[in-house]
Amino acid sequence: MSVRGEKGLDPVTFEVLRNAFVSIVDQMAEQVRRTCYSFVVYNRDFSNSLLDAEGNTLAQGKQDLSAHVGTLHYKCKAVMKEFGEDIEPGDVFLINDPYAGGTHFSDNSILLPIFFDEELIAWSQANGHWADMGGSVPGSFDVSAADMFKEGLRVTPVKIWRRGEYCSDVAKLIANNTRDPNAILGDMEAQTQAARIAERELLRLCAKYSVATVKRAFQEVQDYVERAIRHRLRELPNGSWSTTDYLDRDPSEKEGLIPIKIKLTIEDDRAIFDLTGSHSTIKTIYNSAYGATFSGVISGMKTFFPEVPLNAGVYRTLSIVVPDDTIVSARWPVAVSGFVMPFEKIMNATFALFSKIMPEKALACAFNIEYLQTGGYDISSQAKPFFMYYDWLAGGWGGRNGKDGLSVTASPFGVGLMAQPIEGQDRLYPVRTDSFEISTDSAGPGKWRGGLGLEKSGTFIEVEQCVLSYLCDRERAVVWGIEGGLPAKPHGLWLQRNGSSEEDFLGAAFSDVPVSNGESFRRGTSGGGGYGDPLKRDPVAVMEDVEDEYVSLERAAKDYGVVLELVDKDKATYKINEKATKAERQRIAKNRKGWLYEEPLEIAKKYREKKLDMYDLIRQYGVICDWGTGELFEDTTAEFRKLLKERAVQYWD
Repeated sequence: MSVRGEKGLDPVTFEVLRNAFVSIVDQMAEQVRRTCYSFVVYNRDFSNSLLDAEGNTLAQGKQDLSAHVGTLHYKCKAVMKEFGEDIEPGDVFLINDPYAGGTHFSDNSILLPIFFDEELIAWSQANGHWADMGGSVPGSFDVSAADMFKEGLRVTPVKIWRRGEYCSDVAKLIANNTRDPNAILGDMEAQTQAARIAERELLRLCAKYSVATVKRAFQEVQDYVERAIRHRLRELPNGSWSTTDYLDRDPSEKEGLIPIKIKLTIEDDRAIFDLTGSHSTIKTIYNSAYGATFSGVISGMKTFFPEVPLNAGVYRTLSIVVPDDTIVSARWPVAVSGFVMPFEKIMNATFALFSKIMPEKALACAFNIEYLQTGGYDISSQAKPFFMYYDWLAGGWGGRNGKDGLSVTASPFGVGLMAQPIEGQDRLYPVRTDSFEISTDSAGPGKWRGGLGLEKSGTFIEVEQCVLSYLCDRERAVVWGIEGGLPAKPHGLWLQRNGSSEEDFLGAAFSDVPVSNGESFRRGTSGGGGYGDPLKRDPVAVMEDVEDEYVSLERAAKDYGVVLELVDKDKATYKINEKATKAERQRIAKNRKGWLYEEPLEIAKKYREKKLDMYDLIRQYGVICDWGTGELFEDTTAEFRKLLKERAVQYWD
């Protein structure tokens, strides 16, 4: 397909400028990483973009967060709407407003208008996650918040530089409403300088090729992407497909899964996503405003067209229908800091839809992003400074048609968000890392298993007035398989108190839990869901997984029906008992559908008695409990069993 329009640039100039725009944004990223103050931003919780004079996205960074891809243009347009004609050379703007198309208060965008000979020709934007924006808990993620007033500082469009003069009063006002003003001011300056690099490089291109040529390229790169996406949509069958994914619960209500529904309609060269039927807003921070919802759809769809560049041309090819006041269309003042949870359900649901349409690229559910946040006073120094420890982990992606899922990698939330280096964490914070390893059995079983997740533990060593918060999901709406594949590992955090020999299960969503020196925590990320019937997995592949400690000996038999015998413990080698494997697979095939009809109360009782474990419950019996106490969640179990029958049972022989 030609890259040229009817009267467009010559192909060489087009390609040079198209790649130059991407290069500019990547230069911005390097500037942010070299000069930022916070460990959070340093570990790539940021995104950058170049936009045209109308605020349409021209390019984004190659390792930017998926959650930002559909929001940055909205922020730019919000600034333009607010200031109108009052946009001048030397101005720099700041905005974090999720109700104006952003994500949450922690994602703060610096926007710089780029002028050539007094003409506004483009914008540069550097968006970074600031570790704290005030609010009721360190890190600004209060799971109990029902509205924005407990979340932190909402920044509607404001100038922090005016005609080249730094507005120090405005910058300090914002920074001094957080728990770490110096880091905020430092990150603000780092992002500003990154935006200035984009200005410098774009003006250099204008000087070399002419401003008219560069502006022509702005239009053509968007037109090219639009044509490319429409071409690929036309290759797909017309029709409608529907799916549902779930959040764990509304903490203010009785137990029960929270649905997000998506119907995808392909009409020739256009895609229509209808989220009608999704749950109303819930009384926690796990709501998404429209911008983040739009981003989830874009990210999910774009995953199936990886060869096509990303810019606003994609946005022209689709429409999104969202009903008012739902979990996917929250409006002020509903809390939205935990938008990442519905975002990932939207993205994974979009994976499920395109997996039906493009089975050759089918992809099971990926693990859920999780955030651990602690804050308090570090008593290792005489000054006792306030610290904030903010951590996330890599995990597993879903099994694919013909291939196992990717292990220990970034979540759908953002390809740059790999695990943080523990050496840096142990140097900066009074929290000691005790273990950090691949989590055996965390991947969903399947003909093609999911990727593996991680497990990490730590101990508080020199803290005072310290609290612990955890932002996650998929404790109950467990990462799911497709085409007969089974679920992965539930998320959640365990805490061991001083003087106790047992760990307490705190779940996957809590805030502001007091902790003391010597107390330790353990949490793991899920693997990805399985693809295809686990009983059809090659026994040799199962044996190799056991040898690599990806799968335990016990679960090789229970999940895959593969019976192994130890050959050499030191060399971790096994052999397949073919006769026993054949018999075990026949036994599982005969009984597994019936297991999903066994009395949940009895299964939960066996879990409390330690006769069954967590994997037995989710993969064999479809039962969801409080993983700490063993209390049965009846409504959740009923819904979970229904999902297993839809995604797994109907594909079993």
